[in-house]
Amino acid sequence: MAEVKTSETQLRADAEKHIQRNPHPDFKQVEASREPWDKSLQWSMKQTVDPAWKLGGGATDGGESLQKNHVEIDPYEEGRPAVFNYKLLISSIIPRPIGFVSTRAKDGSSTNLAPFSYFNMVNHDPPLFVLGYSGGFDNAKDSLRNLKESGECVINIISEHFIEAANSTSINAPYGESEWAMSGLTPAPSSTVKATRVKEAVFAVEGKVESLKEYESKGTPGKKTGVVAIIEGTRFWVREDAINEEKNIVDPAILKPVSRLGGITYARVIEGLEIPRPDYEQTMKSDKDANKLIKPKIEGQ
Repeated sequence: MAEVKTSETQLRADAEKHIQRNPHPDFKQVEASREPWDKSLQWSMKQTVDPAWKLGGGATDGGESLQKNHVEIDPYEEGRPAVFNYKLLISSIIPRPIGFVSTRAKDGSSTNLAPFSYFNMVNHDPPLFVLGYSGGFDNAKDSLRNLKESGECVINIISEHFIEAANSTSINAPYGESEWAMSGLTPAPSSTVKATRVKEAVFAVEGKVESLKEYESKGTPGKKTGVVAIIEGTRFWVREDAINEEKNIVDPAILKPVSRLGGITYARVIEGLEIPRPDYEQTMKSDKDANKLIKPKIEGQ
């Protein structure tokens, strides 16, 4: 059994080396050259880039983006490794929310805690969330193995005050070794699932598996390369100082969520802007120029 664990750990370590996520030979030296964390930065609201923008106004860069050419990339072109697509996508589909997922083995013998940047919400009634796992069921990561066997989990949202602890759980530890101890985070009881939630998290969702679907590589037919899990939320947990009286809005100034960028880069969310969604009838009545943008209806179409 020990040999199997060692083999799985080695495979994951080799995969990480191939991805080369860390661009710095000596990260601590690079980090020391940067400005320290600025605790004084607080959530604030700003105006939009152009508060006077009107329908038909286009981009606000004065046409600069139209002067740039684009490079066409075929994800399956000959000689292009799949890892190139991975690095391209995680550096361009940003910022991504992070699903900090807690799972428990069906027999209760082990627990797992891991961050996922292949994560988002996809529906509210019922509450549905999506998690993306790299690799198939045959080479399942600890989290996927637990999720498949137990059918449940807790999705926690990562905030600034425990980003280092959350990141530590991405370590390629052997199956059965709990990331909870490595992170120093505090497990808290759940109501509808056996997996524990992160006490330090401002917002967390208990959930049960709605469906699991495995995907096969297009470049290497027969190779299982990913699993998508749809999770139905069964309970929400929100820190009391972050939720409004109606229990329907979480304060971003308290949540202080951290997002995922490419490589080993994360980002803070410290500024916001508001843009009301336009109403067609009201806009047509109040904006004469907007009427000029409407193309005349062609007979027969």
